[in-house]
Amino acid sequence: MTIRVVVADDQELVRAGFAAVLSTQTDLEVVGEAADGHQAVEEVRRHRPDVALLDIRMPHLDGIAATQQICCDDRLKTRVLILTTYDVDEYVLAALRAGASGFLLKDAPREALYTAVRTVAAGDTLLAPSVTRRLIERHLRATEPPAALVRRLASMTDREREVLTMLARGLRNDEIAAGLHLGEPTVRTHVGRIYAKLGAHDRAQAVVFAYEGGLVRPGHVSGRSAGGEAERSVHGKNLR
Repeated sequence: MTIRVVVADDQELVRAGFAAVLSTQTDLEVVGEAADGHQAVEEVRRHRPDVALLDIRMPHLDGIAATQQICCDDRLKTRVLILTTYDVDEYVLAALRAGASGFLLKDAPREALYTAVRTVAAGDTLLAPSVTRRLIERHLRATEPPAALVRRLASMTDREREVLTMLARGLRNDEIAAGLHLGEPTVRTHVGRIYAKLGAHDRAQAVVFAYEGGLVRPGHVSGRSAGGEAERSVHGKNLR
């Protein structure tokens, strides 16, 4: 199936460059472009793409606010992939809280971009491992868990917390199933209940909540490479 994409960046050459690179792939189709957050939301609502590729820093409405509007609209099934640089970790965290499915460094090679869009469109979560490590260490290490989040975690069963812990460590559903001697459908049911209880949009938000709530601590995550610069840190165990 063709993956439909909207690209949003306030720099015309950058935006056109991403669109041109994506259009070289037979399974990727750029259906809309936007120069700011408001236009991005309008384009997503108009075209209903599979993926919205958003820059964080845009005029009028930034990528975080645009992400929140897109992800909070139940009529849309669009998943957001954030474009970022090394020096905006705090914005990336805010974007994940808003519902983004992951982020990619702007200087990543084109193959990483293709993989990122396909990964996110498939319902997976993609996070650049080096930035994710810094993000967790800088912003989630010593923070006091919000009271509302503590209550949400407390409402979960022991099994759900166990599944969330394994999810936050980067295990796939099949790996969680094997580790807990459960069937994959059962794991998927647990994951769905975890999302509902946490108010999480997807795996990325659930992982952020797991760290913010103190369920998982930085440094307690195993590492594995999914290949190239498109390594997946939440879903591919590359946080270390």
